Amino acid sequence: GRGFAFRRKQKIERQYRKLLKKRRAVHSQQEDQFTDTYPEHLKHLYLAEEEKFKKRRRTPDDSVSSEEKRNKAADGCGIYGYVCLMVLSISGMCTFSSRSLVTQEKFKNKTSNQKAKEEYEKVKAERARKKEEAEKRKQQREEAQRLYKKKKMEAYKILSKKTKKGQPNLNLQVEFLLQKIQQNT
Repeated sequence: GRGFAFRRKQKIERQYRKLLKKRRAVHSQQEDQFTDTYPEHLKHLYLAEEEKFKKRRRTPDDSVSSEEKRNKAADGCGIYGYVCLMVLSISGMCTFSSRSLVTQEKFKNKTSNQKAKEEYEKVKAERARKKEEAEKRKQQREEAQRLYKKKKMEAYKILSKKTKKGQPNLNLQVEFLLQKIQQNT
């Protein structure tokens, strides 16, 4: 019950509560409508992704690009930059762009959900292939059994013939054995 996973969960919850406190202090009601709410059981994944985006933004780069300027503008407005980018408009108000950074990153780095879906598709395809192979083997087995029964029945008919007096017909049995020997050689 209270192993490392529980402590990790508590740590993530503490970090999340800290983050919420910071946001409440900085954000207004209008800015809060742009944040996503995550289901409780998946929150740790989104928080980990958020941390990854923060670390990427904070890595120093020699050349000052337009993306860095946007990130600095985002910091100036108090947004952490993991949900959406901030762009300064002409009037000086902060406006939001259409989450292009997040969508690009999601396509580059697959989320656990996407990985799970791909894994599921692979398993599903493998199962379908195995099922198809099993069906082929079953059909081949049935065909072989059908041929075996047919030959066995023909042999039985020849070997079970009797003369008018009820004795086994040895001429037919000898012919049958001769055919069998000729087929084998």
